[in-house]
Amino acid sequence: MAESMAGLKRSHRCTEVSDQMIGEKITVMGWVQKRRNLGSLIFVDLRDRSGLLQIIFDEETIGAEGFEKAGKLRNEFVIAVVGTVEARSGAVNKNLKTGNIEIKAEELRILSEAETPPIPIDDNVSVKDDVRLKYRYLDLRRPHIQKNLITRSKVAMITRNFLCDEGFLEIETPMLTKSTPEGARDYLVPSRVHPGEFYALPQSPQLFKQLLMCSGYDRYFQIVKCFRDEDLRADRQPEFTQIDMELSFVDVDDVIDVNERLLAKIFKEILDVEIELPIQRMTWQEAMDRFGSDKPDLRFGMELIDVTEVVRGCEFGVFQNAIEAGGTVRGLNVSGQGDLGRKKIDALVKFAKDFGAKGLAYIQLKSDGSMKSSFAKFMKEEEMTALIEAMGGKSGDLLLFAADQNKVVWDVLGNLRVEIAKNYDMIPEGQFKFVWVTEFPLLEWNEEENRYTAMHHPFTMPMEEDLQYIDSDPGRVRAKAYDIVLNGTELGGGSVRIFQNDIQEKMFECLGFTKEEAHERFGFLLDAFKYGVPPHAGLAYGLDRLVMWITGEESIRDVIAFPKVKDASCLMTEAPSPVDQLQLDELQIQIKEKTEE
Repeated sequence: MAESMAGLKRSHRCTEVSDQMIGEKITVMGWVQKRRNLGSLIFVDLRDRSGLLQIIFDEETIGAEGFEKAGKLRNEFVIAVVGTVEARSGAVNKNLKTGNIEIKAEELRILSEAETPPIPIDDNVSVKDDVRLKYRYLDLRRPHIQKNLITRSKVAMITRNFLCDEGFLEIETPMLTKSTPEGARDYLVPSRVHPGEFYALPQSPQLFKQLLMCSGYDRYFQIVKCFRDEDLRADRQPEFTQIDMELSFVDVDDVIDVNERLLAKIFKEILDVEIELPIQRMTWQEAMDRFGSDKPDLRFGMELIDVTEVVRGCEFGVFQNAIEAGGTVRGLNVSGQGDLGRKKIDALVKFAKDFGAKGLAYIQLKSDGSMKSSFAKFMKEEEMTALIEAMGGKSGDLLLFAADQNKVVWDVLGNLRVEIAKNYDMIPEGQFKFVWVTEFPLLEWNEEENRYTAMHHPFTMPMEEDLQYIDSDPGRVRAKAYDIVLNGTELGGGSVRIFQNDIQEKMFECLGFTKEEAHERFGFLLDAFKYGVPPHAGLAYGLDRLVMWITGEESIRDVIAFPKVKDASCLMTEAPSPVDQLQLDELQIQIKEKTEE
């Protein structure tokens, strides 16, 4: 039978109790983690979000009724205990913050009884993810998940305090907004008042924060929910949280400076890790050429090597065909793996094909001095020697090559580089390697739509020196855009924004928009720009990804209180779900069943 806590007030969380308080009477409340009945004594480990505290019940102190009640306690009962802090009568537990003390109970109230939980509330027990997420309210009781969410709260608070001290204002922007389908797919919300019309949930506050700059707010930030209806991965969710900011009268260096200091503060206060400032910068072109990725992991070497000129003119058709089609030949030197067996090499070839490669050429420089290659018969001896030399190959190395258009070669070798490093323990633990990737291409060609699309968004400022190419060679134009990357993961990105009408019109023209189409989609922003707009720039982090790295988790689901699964559903609430016909009628929506052709 549940009891009232009337007359009781919790005085301390479990781990706030220390040996400095021995002799004090306190009141603690929480969940029963474990109970041990030794006959004359009952021991209970009490748990709250701070940790564990041992409670000891003996009949002499708590009385017969209280002792009998203590004997009925089970795991996950919610209890209140009044008692005196004492030094541990038994062995000290060095693994607990409160391992040298205990509470001798004088009063016990059972605030809530509990059935046996379907999952154990213990970090040391493996539970399938779908079960954990179905009973997420229980999973959230597990200490390491609680620690993750406490860390997330600290990161948000440090960010707020830092940005406020830097002169930023926290301003909320709307959740129900206009659909601007230039990017990921929107989540749409039907309007009852305007039948047949829809709001969109924001993919980011981009347009509103630019409007705030037009309104003179100078420095804005928001820790804000955003929504994208896209396929999920370990580090993606349909709803996610951004640390979003925008600044007026600034350029690239100003945005980078404030964000480097923010990151340094977060990592110092949470992990006691010193980030060396300034953070390294690397152009997009350099990142792609060296690492095959605009999110380079700098914790290990194994960089891409361009051997196009070395093999030009050879008789190996794969190399020559790629070069003649305007592509390149690049390689990886996997040091120390020259003796890999055929099965493992075949697995690498299959992995490369998954990223668009037609195949993967290789040279094994075996540790016994012999050589094995998939294409040696097509190469002259001096050509092979020159190629191995260009790759820095030595006895015991495995040399891998991809030949195709740059985009394919980068994608194949960039992903292969990371896969090999993971599989062969080449990534040192405990390192945080930050890099700014800058000067992204402004535009990228979309084969499906047969037009250029914005690599970031349509309001990104081109590099001034590249504006001369915007008509003749749009793909050559670089953007004043920048991403902050940590250990191969993009934490955030941003850009300097276009604020001149002529450049904005030219950008829309490159994207294939007529003036009428541009105004239909973004008219409210373009109208605002007519009335005086300052130069401005911004950046947004994925808070979930940032906390994932800080806590060392593999998935952002473990740093979000109530995450979705891969099909964007919630196993706990069973959302999304059907709604009543009355609700559909009010919205003038009819569900049409999909029929197979």
